[in-house]
Amino acid sequence: MTHRVAIVGAGPSGFYAADGLLRSRPDLHIDVIDRLPTPFGLVRAGVAPDHQGTKAVVRQFDRLLAQPDLRFAGNIEIGRDLSWDDLLEAYDAIIVATGMVVDRKLGIPGEELPHVWGSWRLVAWLNGHPDFRAGPDLSQVKSVAVIGNGNVALDVARVLAKSAEEMAKSDIVPEAEAAIVAAPITDIHVIGRRGAEHASFTNNELAEMGRLVRAVSVADASVLQAVAPAEDPTPEKLRKGKNIDTLKGFAAHKPGEKPVTVHFTFHAAPTKIQPGEVVLSSGSVKADLVVTCIGYTGQPFPQGEGIFPVGWARRGPTGTIPTNRADSHAVAQQVLAWLKDRDPKSGPDVLPVAVDAAGWHRIDKHEIAAGTAVGRPRVKLTDWQALLDVAQSG
Repeated sequence: MTHRVAIVGAGPSGFYAADGLLRSRPDLHIDVIDRLPTPFGLVRAGVAPDHQGTKAVVRQFDRLLAQPDLRFAGNIEIGRDLSWDDLLEAYDAIIVATGMVVDRKLGIPGEELPHVWGSWRLVAWLNGHPDFRAGPDLSQVKSVAVIGNGNVALDVARVLAKSAEEMAKSDIVPEAEAAIVAAPITDIHVIGRRGAEHASFTNNELAEMGRLVRAVSVADASVLQAVAPAEDPTPEKLRKGKNIDTLKGFAAHKPGEKPVTVHFTFHAAPTKIQPGEVVLSSGSVKADLVVTCIGYTGQPFPQGEGIFPVGWARRGPTGTIPTNRADSHAVAQQVLAWLKDRDPKSGPDVLPVAVDAAGWHRIDKHEIAAGTAVGRPRVKLTDWQALLDVAQSG
């Protein structure tokens, strides 16, 4: 007999954990369980659809799915199909890789208005997540407020600002692309409550905002006095300094030079949202759509012996996909140390009928074929039943 490990969540941290385990213990039996019939978590549903290079990481995860003792079990929801107690009884260890996919609240009046969207909800719609098939009504949206100063805020602003030609090689859902292209958007405000020296943009993502075909990026005058904090470690000072230089370049641009203007506004804390407007500590901006990009929270999971959170479930919504690799490998070593002196559990297989790796590959093949027909990487299935029908068609 060998030990059995359940990994709940088939995103990057879950697959990296499986990789870390199998590198040291190729004899382990690992079940990667996900409520969706598709694997890859945030890579599939959370990475901006125009960043195909970032999404290419799934190739190494797909190779893991070919390992004989790793089983993908999709369309299995903990709490609906299995309980955490079922898993604790059946498996020698449980790795929790459920991530954080609940939009954090601003805590200000008006954020429950229908034109206010969290970034997870919006990006999931762009990416064809079956829980988020309906997007915002963009038909009357001229001005957008994007609240946040991280890469997700840039993703939202960039995708809303891009032309159809710029999105042609992405895997954005066709309905979402059509809605964006038809929208009368002229202004996008990226709003940060602190100064440019505190923004968490990565250099490449910010620079990309200066290369958009139909949008010009401008920045408020505060960026001209911004200086990277002296107490920051050298890599952070370099990143922030380069960002400030990029924003200074944006400050030389004029609104209206292109059909869409992306305004970078700093030192502006949102205090209230009302129809058509966001009230800030420094004034107000018009906003027919508001997208909050201020981080995420997660669903609770059990704590205790034999349970090992990993990725965002462990450290919160910070870091990039590569960050998860080292983190997950470290947790894998903790799991292996836990298993070392414990006898494997015996008992029946508790997993109900699931979408397996073969079922996922049918979905993958179907989506890629649909994409090839229109010159795109893929056209995703966005309906739960359609996903299950294709998965089970073999």
